[in-house]
Amino acid sequence: MKKLLLGNAAVARGAYEAGVRVVSSYPGTPSTEITEQIVPYKEIYAEWAPNEKVAAEVAIGASIGGARAMSCMKHVGLNVMADPVFTVSYSGVNGGLVFCVADDPGMHSSQNEQDSRHYAEAAKIPMLEPSDSEECKNFTKLAYTISETFDAPAFLRLSTRVSHSQSLVELEEPEEVALKPYEKDAAKYVMMPANAIKRHVVVEERMRKLAEYAETCPINRVESKGNKIGVISAGIAYLYAKEALGDQVDYCKLGMIYPMPKQMLLDFAAQHETVYVIEELDPFIETYCRSLGISVIGKEAFSLLGEYTPHQIRKVVLGEEEPAYQVPGEPIPVRPPVMCAGCPHRGVFYVLHKLKLQVSGDIGCYTLGAVAPLNSMDTTICMGASVGVAMGMAKARGNDFAKKTVSVIGDSTFIHSGITGLIDVVYNKGINTIIILDNSITGMTGHQDNPTTGYTIRKEVTKQVNLVTLCKSVGVERIAIVDPFDVKQMEAVVKQEVAAEEPSVIIAQRPCALLKTVKYTGCCEISTDCKKCKLCMKLGCPAISFDGTRPTINPTQCNGCGLCLNVCPFGCIHKKEEA
Repeated sequence: MKKLLLGNAAVARGAYEAGVRVVSSYPGTPSTEITEQIVPYKEIYAEWAPNEKVAAEVAIGASIGGARAMSCMKHVGLNVMADPVFTVSYSGVNGGLVFCVADDPGMHSSQNEQDSRHYAEAAKIPMLEPSDSEECKNFTKLAYTISETFDAPAFLRLSTRVSHSQSLVELEEPEEVALKPYEKDAAKYVMMPANAIKRHVVVEERMRKLAEYAETCPINRVESKGNKIGVISAGIAYLYAKEALGDQVDYCKLGMIYPMPKQMLLDFAAQHETVYVIEELDPFIETYCRSLGISVIGKEAFSLLGEYTPHQIRKVVLGEEEPAYQVPGEPIPVRPPVMCAGCPHRGVFYVLHKLKLQVSGDIGCYTLGAVAPLNSMDTTICMGASVGVAMGMAKARGNDFAKKTVSVIGDSTFIHSGITGLIDVVYNKGINTIIILDNSITGMTGHQDNPTTGYTIRKEVTKQVNLVTLCKSVGVERIAIVDPFDVKQMEAVVKQEVAAEEPSVIIAQRPCALLKTVKYTGCCEISTDCKKCKLCMKLGCPAISFDGTRPTINPTQCNGCGLCLNVCPFGCIHKKEEA
């Protein structure tokens, strides 16, 4: 039976058909749906881990325990799990172990365009790269065969377009994969120096065998019709090239991106007058080809930045200009990203902007606090960094600066990697103020549960982390809980806590407006006696606009959250249902 599947859903199907037993991940676009799509397969234990490092460790443990296991993450999540990943390359596996990493060329939802192929080379782990959903499923299954054959973890690399596009997938019955015996083997799994030195020898021998396998691997192939031009490519860039160039060129399609086949590439290049390497982001394939002495055209003609298009490829290879297209007579209105109507974070940033505080920010929906009109964020580096960055600022510039600075971090992000930063503040006598934006969910990646919500990935009731108790346990004595829509109280609490000569935590607690349990009613409207002070405009609510004479509220956008009522000093905004 064939079914139309997202690339991510096809990976999940591949895991099911491969007899995977354990999946541990942390949500991150564009990888999130892999683990979400595994949930319906009851035969597989699935979980959201607190962060990617823990997720990798759980998957590694399952593998050592004899099960086929998987961990999924976005490219920056691979940074978080790099420590155990590099070491399990040395120890090897028992049950097959696959790490699915989804890169984000174009930075649709990321803070950088990191190319994860470098991790495969650095960690000496084989990496497969599918081009469409059918390959996503098949490559996942092959990754487990490779993992167990070569006693190594395997990478499956996707990109946004592969993860989030759909194509037909042939569904098959799952394999019957028995749990492998568990045997105590300290020499293999205890990576202290004396053992690791010996395992490095094993790793290098494994890479030699993998390089040989790459030459005959069925997912590396040549598509030749005797053309003078050859194209070497992989992943989504291969499909772009096929669409752009069709049968006018020959193709060397790499499904195994590391290690690459030496002789196959040499033979392919020898048969063509001109060879192009078409790959998004870094010149990974190109650099390897040049190391073999192959003359290729690569990044001198193609961009190091963002995603490619078939038009770009056609222009470079065939010299054809883009077809003419109609340009609209009027400029298209800009639609910048904005917090949703009713977003609980809006009240926090309104107050922080009003108080003119420096704000060390973090990764989440609330990063939008950096954009106009809130303009309330100075830095965003990575998950959990807001706490440590503010600590560094304070230590560099002194306590007076600390009293004009706050960190903001979401509840899920705080669990992910903010706790250790808070411990650093307490232990090293910082006086920083941390605002935990507790919206009762992991919002940015699509409403996944986390340890603060009290539910597992399958909505089973579980222990719920108490943020107050947690903060107290690491030594924070000043903890305040406030509703961010109560802007007067929010302002008073922030003023009080930043002035304190000790660490403090403010928990801004209000659920995400998009949760099904949140039932705002009615619609707000601005009365005709509006004083035109425009304070409501400073909220950045998408429902509020200025019509040229006074602010107005769009009833199709407003959900009746009522924040604007708390901001208007003249009482000119009210609920329609109350009129």
